[in-house]
Amino acid sequence: MCKVTDLRQSVLARNDRGAQELREELAARGTVMVNLLSSPGSGKTALLESELGLARLRGVPVAALTADLATENDANRLARSGAPVRQVLTDGLCHLESAMVRSHVDSWLPEGTHLLFVENVGNLVCPASYDLGESLRVVLASVTEGEDKPLKYPTAFGLAHLVLVTKYDIAGAVGFDEPAFLAAVAQVNPGVEVVRTSSRDGDGAGVLLERALAVHAGAAVHRPVMARTAVQHGHAHEHGHEHGHAHSHEHPHEGAAGHTRSVDHTH
Repeated sequence: MCKVTDLRQSVLARNDRGAQELREELAARGTVMVNLLSSPGSGKTALLESELGLARLRGVPVAALTADLATENDANRLARSGAPVRQVLTDGLCHLESAMVRSHVDSWLPEGTHLLFVENVGNLVCPASYDLGESLRVVLASVTEGEDKPLKYPTAFGLAHLVLVTKYDIAGAVGFDEPAFLAAVAQVNPGVEVVRTSSRDGDGAGVLLERALAVHAGAAVHRPVMARTAVQHGHAHEHGHEHGHAHSHEHPHEGAAGHTRSVDHTH
Protein backbone atom coordinates (compact mmCIF):
# COMPACT_ATOMS: atom_id res chain seq x y z
CA MET A 1 0.00 0.00 0.00
CA CYS A 2 2.84 2.37 0.78
CA LYS A 3 4.32 1.83 -2.67
CA VAL A 4 0.99 2.72 -4.31
CA THR A 5 0.72 5.82 -2.12
CA ASP A 6 4.27 6.86 -2.90
CA LEU A 7 3.63 6.43 -6.63
CA ARG A 8 0.52 8.61 -6.49
CA GLN A 9 2.34 11.30 -4.59
CA SER A 10 5.21 11.13 -7.06
CA VAL A 11 2.83 11.54 -10.01
CA LEU A 12 1.21 14.57 -8.40
CA ALA A 13 4.50 16.12 -7.40
CA ARG A 14 5.77 15.81 -10.97
CA ASN A 15 2.56 17.33 -12.33
CA ASP A 16 2.67 20.22 -9.87
CA ARG A 17 6.29 21.02 -10.69
CA GLY A 18 5.39 21.13 -14.36
CA ALA A 19 2.34 23.28 -13.63
CA GLN A 20 4.35 25.82 -11.69
CA GLU A 21 6.96 26.04 -14.45
CA LEU A 22 4.23 26.51 -17.04
CA ARG A 23 2.51 29.18 -14.95
CA GLU A 24 5.74 31.13 -14.77
CA GLU A 25 6.39 30.77 -18.51
CA LEU A 26 2.87 31.92 -19.35
CA ALA A 27 3.28 34.92 -17.06
CA ALA A 28 6.51 35.81 -18.86
CA ARG A 29 4.74 35.81 -22.21
CA GLY A 30 1.75 37.76 -20.87
CA THR A 31 -0.79 34.93 -20.99
CA VAL A 32 -3.32 33.99 -18.30
CA MET A 33 -4.66 30.46 -18.33
CA VAL A 34 -8.23 29.85 -17.16
CA ASN A 35 -9.13 26.27 -16.19
CA LEU A 36 -12.87 25.49 -16.53
CA LEU A 37 -14.24 22.48 -14.63
CA SER A 38 -17.76 21.07 -14.50
CA SER A 39 -19.90 17.98 -14.81
CA PRO A 40 -20.94 16.86 -18.31
CA GLY A 41 -23.88 18.85 -19.65
CA SER A 42 -23.44 21.86 -17.38
CA GLY A 43 -23.38 24.32 -20.30
CA LYS A 44 -19.63 24.88 -20.16
CA THR A 45 -19.16 24.88 -23.93
CA ALA A 46 -22.10 27.20 -24.57
CA LEU A 47 -20.83 29.72 -22.03
CA LEU A 48 -17.28 29.56 -23.35
CA GLU A 49 -18.46 30.02 -26.93
CA SER A 50 -20.24 33.21 -25.87
CA GLU A 51 -17.24 34.53 -23.92
CA LEU A 52 -14.83 33.84 -26.80
CA GLY A 53 -17.12 35.66 -29.20
CA LEU A 54 -17.34 38.63 -26.86
CA ALA A 55 -13.55 38.69 -26.48
CA ARG A 56 -13.12 38.73 -30.24
CA LEU A 57 -15.58 41.61 -30.58
CA ARG A 58 -13.58 43.55 -28.02
CA GLY A 59 -10.28 42.78 -29.69
CA VAL A 60 -8.93 40.67 -26.83
CA PRO A 61 -6.42 38.03 -28.08
CA VAL A 62 -7.85 34.73 -26.81
CA ALA A 63 -7.47 31.03 -27.56
CA ALA A 64 -9.07 27.84 -26.27
CA LEU A 65 -8.15 24.23 -25.62
CA THR A 66 -11.09 21.87 -25.18
CA ALA A 67 -10.64 18.33 -23.90
CA ASP A 68 -12.85 15.31 -24.44
CA LEU A 69 -12.46 11.56 -24.46
CA ALA A 70 -13.73 11.48 -28.05
CA THR A 71 -15.28 13.63 -30.85
CA GLU A 72 -14.41 17.14 -31.98
CA ASN A 73 -17.89 18.52 -31.38
CA ASP A 74 -16.93 21.10 -28.77
CA ALA A 75 -14.01 22.47 -30.79
CA ASN A 76 -16.27 22.85 -33.83
CA ARG A 77 -18.67 24.91 -31.74
CA LEU A 78 -16.00 27.07 -30.14
CA ALA A 79 -14.29 27.72 -33.48
CA ARG A 80 -17.40 29.59 -34.64
CA SER A 81 -16.24 32.44 -32.40
CA GLY A 82 -13.26 33.00 -34.70
CA ALA A 83 -10.76 32.36 -31.89
CA PRO A 84 -7.91 29.85 -32.32
CA VAL A 85 -9.18 26.55 -30.95
CA ARG A 86 -7.59 23.15 -30.51
CA GLN A 87 -9.39 19.95 -29.56
CA VAL A 88 -7.48 17.61 -27.22
CA LEU A 89 -8.65 14.00 -27.45
CA THR A 90 -7.60 12.18 -24.29
CA ASP A 91 -8.44 8.69 -25.59
CA GLY A 92 -10.12 7.64 -22.36
CA LEU A 93 -8.13 9.64 -19.80
CA CYS A 94 -10.59 11.44 -17.51
CA HIS A 95 -8.56 14.64 -16.97
CA LEU A 96 -5.88 16.90 -18.35
CA GLU A 97 -2.41 17.19 -16.85
CA SER A 98 0.07 20.03 -16.99
CA ALA A 99 2.37 18.21 -19.44
CA MET A 100 -0.51 17.87 -21.92
CA VAL A 101 -1.24 21.57 -21.79
CA ARG A 102 2.44 22.46 -22.06
CA SER A 103 2.79 20.56 -25.35
CA HIS A 104 0.07 22.73 -26.89
CA VAL A 105 1.44 25.94 -25.45
CA ASP A 106 4.85 25.16 -26.91
CA SER A 107 3.65 24.02 -30.35
CA TRP A 108 0.43 25.90 -31.04
CA LEU A 109 -0.53 28.80 -28.77
CA PRO A 110 -0.33 32.01 -30.85
CA GLU A 111 2.11 34.64 -29.68
CA GLY A 112 0.45 37.60 -28.01
CA THR A 113 -2.44 35.57 -26.60
CA HIS A 114 -3.73 37.30 -23.46
CA LEU A 115 -6.17 34.62 -22.30
CA LEU A 116 -6.03 30.85 -22.78
CA PHE A 117 -9.27 29.14 -21.80
CA VAL A 118 -8.96 25.42 -21.09
CA GLU A 119 -12.22 23.47 -21.11
CA ASN A 120 -11.31 20.45 -19.02
CA VAL A 121 -12.86 17.01 -19.38
CA GLY A 122 -16.45 16.95 -18.05
CA ASN A 123 -15.79 15.46 -14.62
CA LEU A 124 -15.58 16.93 -11.12
CA VAL A 125 -13.34 14.25 -9.59
CA CYS A 126 -10.06 13.69 -11.44
CA PRO A 127 -9.64 17.16 -13.03
CA ALA A 128 -10.00 18.81 -9.64
CA SER A 129 -6.80 17.17 -8.45
CA TYR A 130 -4.55 18.38 -11.25
CA ASP A 131 -3.04 21.85 -11.40
CA LEU A 132 -2.57 22.73 -15.07
CA GLY A 133 -0.61 25.92 -14.48
CA GLU A 134 -3.74 28.08 -14.47
CA SER A 135 -4.01 31.45 -12.78
CA LEU A 136 -7.80 31.29 -12.57
CA ARG A 137 -9.80 28.14 -11.77
CA VAL A 138 -13.53 28.32 -12.47
CA VAL A 139 -16.11 25.69 -11.55
CA LEU A 140 -19.52 25.63 -13.20
CA ALA A 141 -22.69 24.01 -11.86
CA SER A 142 -26.06 24.05 -13.59
CA VAL A 143 -29.31 24.56 -11.70
CA THR A 144 -30.34 21.03 -12.66
CA GLU A 145 -27.50 19.32 -10.79
CA GLY A 146 -28.68 19.68 -7.20
CA GLU A 147 -27.93 22.14 -4.43
CA ASP A 148 -25.58 19.75 -2.61
CA LYS A 149 -23.13 19.45 -5.51
CA PRO A 150 -20.39 21.44 -3.70
CA LEU A 151 -20.63 19.13 -0.69
CA LYS A 152 -20.36 16.04 -2.89
CA TYR A 153 -17.32 17.42 -4.74
CA PRO A 154 -15.49 19.53 -2.13
CA THR A 155 -12.11 19.46 -3.86
CA ALA A 156 -13.49 20.86 -7.12
CA PHE A 157 -15.50 23.61 -5.44
CA GLY A 158 -13.02 24.12 -2.62
CA LEU A 159 -10.23 25.12 -5.00
CA ALA A 160 -12.30 27.40 -7.23
CA HIS A 161 -11.46 31.08 -7.58
CA LEU A 162 -14.91 31.64 -9.13
CA VAL A 163 -18.15 29.60 -9.23
CA LEU A 164 -20.63 30.08 -12.08
CA VAL A 165 -24.23 28.89 -11.80
CA THR A 166 -25.36 28.02 -15.33
CA LYS A 167 -28.79 27.67 -16.98
CA TYR A 168 -30.24 30.10 -14.46
CA ASP A 169 -33.11 30.90 -16.83
CA ILE A 170 -34.73 27.56 -15.85
CA ALA A 171 -33.97 27.79 -12.11
CA GLY A 172 -37.61 28.33 -11.21
CA ALA A 173 -38.86 25.53 -13.45
CA VAL A 174 -36.55 22.95 -11.86
CA GLY A 175 -37.01 24.20 -8.30
CA PHE A 176 -33.41 25.27 -7.78
CA ASP A 177 -32.83 26.14 -4.10
CA GLU A 178 -30.33 28.96 -4.46
CA PRO A 179 -29.85 29.68 -0.72
CA ALA A 180 -29.05 26.01 -0.11
CA PHE A 181 -26.54 26.00 -2.97
CA LEU A 182 -24.85 29.16 -1.75
CA ALA A 183 -24.63 27.73 1.76
CA ALA A 184 -23.00 24.57 0.40
CA VAL A 185 -20.46 26.60 -1.57
CA ALA A 186 -19.67 28.72 1.50
CA GLN A 187 -19.10 25.58 3.55
CA VAL A 188 -16.31 24.30 1.30
CA ASN A 189 -14.97 27.63 -0.01
CA PRO A 190 -15.82 30.62 2.19
CA GLY A 191 -15.82 33.95 0.39
CA VAL A 192 -15.63 32.66 -3.19
CA GLU A 193 -17.64 34.69 -5.72
CA VAL A 194 -20.73 32.96 -7.12
CA VAL A 195 -22.30 34.38 -10.29
CA ARG A 196 -25.56 33.48 -12.06
CA THR A 197 -25.31 32.89 -15.80
CA SER A 198 -27.57 31.91 -18.66
CA SER A 199 -26.34 31.43 -22.20
CA ARG A 200 -29.94 31.60 -23.41
CA ASP A 201 -30.95 35.00 -22.02
CA GLY A 202 -27.49 36.51 -21.56
CA ASP A 203 -27.56 36.68 -17.77
CA GLY A 204 -23.97 37.04 -16.53
CA ALA A 205 -22.60 37.53 -20.04
CA GLY A 206 -19.00 38.72 -19.97
CA VAL A 207 -18.40 37.96 -16.30
CA LEU A 208 -15.89 35.21 -17.03
CA LEU A 209 -14.08 37.41 -19.54
CA GLU A 210 -13.96 40.35 -17.13
CA ARG A 211 -12.59 38.25 -14.28
CA ALA A 212 -9.93 36.75 -16.53
CA LEU A 213 -8.92 40.18 -17.85
CA ALA A 214 -8.67 41.47 -14.29
CA VAL A 215 -6.20 38.70 -13.48
CA HIS A 216 -4.29 39.54 -16.66
CA ALA A 217 -4.10 43.14 -15.45
CA GLY A 218 -2.62 41.99 -12.16
CA ALA A 219 -5.64 41.72 -9.89
CA ALA A 220 -5.37 39.23 -7.04
CA VAL A 221 -7.67 36.23 -7.10
CA HIS A 222 -9.72 34.81 -4.26
CA ARG A 223 -7.60 32.48 -2.12
CA PRO A 224 -9.66 29.36 -1.49
CA VAL A 225 -9.77 27.70 1.90
CA MET A 226 -9.64 24.03 0.94
CA ALA A 227 -12.44 21.79 2.11
CA ARG A 228 -11.54 19.55 5.02
CA THR A 229 -13.14 16.52 3.39
CA ALA A 230 -11.30 14.48 0.76
CA VAL A 231 -12.87 13.47 -2.53
CA GLN A 232 -14.82 10.25 -2.75
CA HIS A 233 -12.07 7.66 -2.99
CA GLY A 234 -8.34 6.99 -2.98
CA HIS A 235 -5.49 8.43 -0.92
CA ALA A 236 -5.37 12.14 -0.26
CA HIS A 237 -2.39 14.31 0.50
CA GLU A 238 -1.86 18.01 0.92
CA HIS A 239 0.86 20.33 -0.22
CA GLY A 240 1.38 24.05 -0.57
CA HIS A 241 0.65 25.86 -3.79
CA GLU A 242 1.78 28.97 -5.58
CA HIS A 243 -1.77 30.31 -5.33
CA GLY A 244 -1.39 30.41 -1.55
CA HIS A 245 -3.52 27.42 -0.57
CA ALA A 246 -3.16 23.75 0.23
CA HIS A 247 -5.31 21.10 -1.34
CA SER A 248 -6.11 17.41 -1.28
CA HIS A 249 -5.49 15.19 -4.30
CA GLU A 250 -7.34 12.02 -5.24
CA HIS A 251 -6.12 9.61 -7.89
CA PRO A 252 -8.08 6.60 -9.07
CA HIS A 253 -5.37 5.98 -11.67
CA GLU A 254 -2.18 7.42 -13.07
CA GLY A 255 -2.61 9.43 -16.23
CA ALA A 256 -0.17 9.49 -19.13
CA ALA A 257 0.42 12.65 -21.08
CA GLY A 258 1.29 10.62 -24.16
CA HIS A 259 -2.27 9.37 -24.52
CA THR A 260 -3.58 12.48 -26.20
CA ARG A 261 -4.28 13.59 -29.73
CA SER A 262 -5.08 17.08 -30.92
CA VAL A 263 -6.89 18.68 -33.84
CA ASP A 264 -6.68 22.35 -34.80
CA HIS A 265 -9.93 24.27 -35.36
CA THR A 266 -8.51 27.68 -36.16
CA HIS A 267 -10.57 29.69 -38.64
